[in-house]
Amino acid sequence: MDQICAAAEATKGGLYHHFSSKEELYLAMLIADLQEKKELFQRSVHSDGNCRERLRKLTSDYLRLPREKRELITLVRRDINVFPLSIRADLVRAYQEALPEQVQSILQDGIRNGELADADARLRSWEFVALVEVLLSPYAEQAFPTVDAKLDHVLNLYFGGATSSPTPPQAS
Repeated sequence: MDQICAAAEATKGGLYHHFSSKEELYLAMLIADLQEKKELFQRSVHSDGNCRERLRKLTSDYLRLPREKRELITLVRRDINVFPLSIRADLVRAYQEALPEQVQSILQDGIRNGELADADARLRSWEFVALVEVLLSPYAEQAFPTVDAKLDHVLNLYFGGATSSPTPPQAS
């Protein structure tokens, strides 16, 4: 709490006036971050272009966020069981609205426009999100040192399968 107060240039009393506990502050931070990401990703959903171009924009926007902002979303999965069931449901809902549902919307358009085979867009959105999350690992950072290399890899893998990816990582 001391570090948070220093970063926020606030007193502990002021902080506890707005948040009754560290858990409440942590939850508010996660929810606010997910709302920001939802608004960012909605721009891709509503942008021009085909399915692949819009997924590239959404993923690029995410990968170009500062590391701290990218990593906040991983805390939701890590800490979800810390919260009581009612709060957990709200947090899961905020996560789903922020990311998988934005991807799902793009994929539904791709299916409707014949760019993708008919499939469960919700399940496919989770598959895409999982592919992107792998790119956040330290090994992936070495294998694909630029955002464009990461984007090319994940999009080629998603749209073409493992046999068509032209940018395999170099063994180290």
